[in-house]
Amino acid sequence: MVTMAPPARIGPSILNSNLANLASECQRMVECGADYLHLDVMDGHFVPNLTFGHPVVQSIRDNLGDKPFFDAHMMVSKPEQWVKPMADAKVNLFTFHLESTQQPQDLIKQIHESGMKAGCGIKPGTPVSLLIELLHSQMCDMALVMTVEPGFGGQKFMTDMMSKVKSLRSEFPGLDIEVDGGVSPATIQHCAEAGANMIVSGSAIMRSSDPKGVIEELRSVVEEYGVRR
Repeated sequence: MVTMAPPARIGPSILNSNLANLASECQRMVECGADYLHLDVMDGHFVPNLTFGHPVVQSIRDNLGDKPFFDAHMMVSKPEQWVKPMADAKVNLFTFHLESTQQPQDLIKQIHESGMKAGCGIKPGTPVSLLIELLHSQMCDMALVMTVEPGFGGQKFMTDMMSKVKSLRSEFPGLDIEVDGGVSPATIQHCAEAGANMIVSGSAIMRSSDPKGVIEELRSVVEEYGVRR
């Protein structure tokens, strides 16, 4: 039986937008062809930075309506307590970090029961074997491989993280695999060749004079390698 490769999806990281005009910036990304919006939620504990929480997410949803797909990247120390608030804010994909919880299987069940999809991510220092083990015991909808240390923008893309993506793609051919950090037209080939299909890109899209063109370029490269597999 042949497993179809999951489709290419490009998600601008809105943390790199003009935060004073957040709703209009999100709408601009949707109009430029974004497949989803990547919302970086940081609590100042799991990572040093502090961004925004569910009230802001709810406000964005209220402004944009139900259609845009929201991926909430929960860089927080107690993800369990934010499942219901994010579900109420109509988040579609709740992505937590494996390092942030002692009961990831229970958390995945909680997320699914709330009506959201569940994603699980790992930091650069976390062995991919731990994520693979979790996925065999309690399947989630997406696996995230961080290609920078979470919490700060503008870091250099870690090419050596691509071995983790390759391991995940080999083990789970039909799984959505996301990469986040330093992804741009200059690094997208590494991601696509390794098997990533969900691409988070911040400044490369948000600060471009042609964000639509960047989104199309990223998607084209991922689709090219998806067909090759």
